[in-house]
Amino acid sequence: MSEQIEADVVIVGAGMVGLTLAAGLAPSGMKILVLEQRSDKHPDIDALCQLPPERYDPRVSALTCASQQVLTAIGAWPHMQRCRITPYTAMDVWDGEGTGHIAFSANALHEPVLGHIVENRVTLAGLQQAIQSHDNIELAVGVNVTALSNHEGDYRHITLDDGREIQASLVVAADGALSKTRQMAGIPMWEWDYGHDAIVTTVQTENAHQQTAWQRFTDDGPLAFLPLSSEDGKHYCSIVWSTSPAHAKTLMALDSQAFASALGDAFEQRLGKIISVDPRFSFPLKQRHAKHYMRPSFVAIGDAAHTIHPLAGQGVNLGLMDAAQLVDTLMEALERGESIGSERVLTRFQRIRRTENIQMSAAMEGFKRLFANDQPFLRLARNMGMNLLNGLPPVKNHIVQRAMGLSDDVPTLAKRPIKA
Repeated sequence: MSEQIEADVVIVGAGMVGLTLAAGLAPSGMKILVLEQRSDKHPDIDALCQLPPERYDPRVSALTCASQQVLTAIGAWPHMQRCRITPYTAMDVWDGEGTGHIAFSANALHEPVLGHIVENRVTLAGLQQAIQSHDNIELAVGVNVTALSNHEGDYRHITLDDGREIQASLVVAADGALSKTRQMAGIPMWEWDYGHDAIVTTVQTENAHQQTAWQRFTDDGPLAFLPLSSEDGKHYCSIVWSTSPAHAKTLMALDSQAFASALGDAFEQRLGKIISVDPRFSFPLKQRHAKHYMRPSFVAIGDAAHTIHPLAGQGVNLGLMDAAQLVDTLMEALERGESIGSERVLTRFQRIRRTENIQMSAAMEGFKRLFANDQPFLRLARNMGMNLLNGLPPVKNHIVQRAMGLSDDVPTLAKRPIKA
């Protein structure tokens, strides 16, 4: 006879979004079970803090102030601060095929930073430390969900590959863009190819990055240099180069020296010579969006519900806001005496987050198409538009404040504490 397990909430996927949700729900007292397929997902925070500065993870995220606040509220940020996190205080964006330019500054907003560039493994390690302080959270690694049963219209019964059966009030899919759990729940996706591949790596530059996130738009796609540490006279950046699949294939075939030369040319030598390049990774870029996020007793969040182009670095931030909003929705349901898996409760969550996520997806698609178009009239118009916006500080600052998550309509965990 198989083992029967009961939990209030089962979260499938122990990535940044899944662990944020678990830690955010911990004060509710509900029994929370987090399932992770991989057994090597979470590095030790102490080991990470001892790595030499040149040992960077190529996977980084540009965390907004709102995401920082969420991670602070759930107890992960103090652990992350023990390792390397890089604040950036400015953004410099320009059209490489024209004269358009726009710059954003934390000083103009009277803020200390615009955000932080953080290795994904550092964020994961900080979240791992945060959930360890909660007795009502259990993390099971190296397990696969093999079945999700639809019993009388809900999706609360899970079967694992080791034969265990789990009964939950709510199942949350946080298992990434190719979420098997979402597929088991029968939630369809809209999906289309951006026609871009992304190349990511870490590079050492001749000149300091000046705590600035740099982005150059080309006809092939955007190239971003994200600031990492500058230690002992050495300067590091994480790069994301989005370009056509054919160009990406050519770039990936180059040796490190030739790639560094091509990268420096594409970046107009803004930070001087590219001194060294870490191993490169390339992957195709697709936009995905679930046609709906929920079923009775089931909901998808983060990349399991939506993925967007990385040109604005908003992907993980949208996922963290999903988690924070779901915390709000479920806490409110508990206060009202409602079932956390009821269709009414989950529809409230879907209504809020799906609207926000679709708006961001549409904006990224618009930017991608605008800068991919080489018609002279459109090129002139976008350059004029960038320069016009750059000369309108109130409008420009409002846009960047929204992107930073500094508006009033963010979830509770993302709100800044009121100063006495």
